[in-house]
Amino acid sequence: MNNILKKICEDKKLELEILKKKCSLNSLKKLISDQINKRDFKNVIIKSVEERKNFIIGEIKKASPSAGEIIQNYEPIEIAKIYERAGVKALSVLTEKNYFKGEIDHLSFIKQNTNIPILRKDFIIDEYQIYESKVYQADVILLIVSILSDEELKKFLKIANELNLDCIIETHDENEIKRALKLDYPILGINNRNLKNLKTDLNNSVSLFTSISKDYTVIAESGIKTAKDINMYNDLGIFNFLIGESILRSKDYATFIKKLLNNG
Repeated sequence: MNNILKKICEDKKLELEILKKKCSLNSLKKLISDQINKRDFKNVIIKSVEERKNFIIGEIKKASPSAGEIIQNYEPIEIAKIYERAGVKALSVLTEKNYFKGEIDHLSFIKQNTNIPILRKDFIIDEYQIYESKVYQADVILLIVSILSDEELKKFLKIANELNLDCIIETHDENEIKRALKLDYPILGINNRNLKNLKTDLNNSVSLFTSISKDYTVIAESGIKTAKDINMYNDLGIFNFLIGESILRSKDYATFIKKLLNNG
């Protein structure tokens, strides 16, 4: 598959042009309310590492380019409730429409029905999306190093901080790790999936983790399927995981999550 990430970002630009005509950035900013409740993600996930406790960010999505349609009768609010009851500590909600069949209003619906932090999982390439994330009550946003320049990363982190949004800086290779470390932001994600060709390698987090100082909290993302995988990461010192597809493909979300956590 020829660089699916590039195609997603191109489509995202077109989508944003249409959105901005319907609601300008200035109009969007006016929709941000002081009443929006911010759930702490950053300090909670850092504390989890200090206590050597496994922290699962449970991903909620209908489909993906690598897996196709995962769930036919997609009920994100119900999935979120099951995840929370089973011990997931944060929720990752896919809001990208074209490739993941997500909707941005799922963020606020899930926020009203749960008590744990919510990550907006999308391809953020414009400051407009950061303000949008706040309006729809996300607590955390994902900034993907491979699709942003160093200047954009700094600018977007500054805006997120002003809006009281936590971030995950997502990386995939050594060069992206070096760029991310220059930002001096404490939470780094290492994606085991190469977003350009969608291939997954569990050892990607293993090999890259060793080059990151203990001052950073690392999240292993993608391809984690068993308690054995979690044990392997725990032995290295990784206790944070973003897991979606393996949970969603299991017959019983709660049992699967508990199995991962109890054996982790």
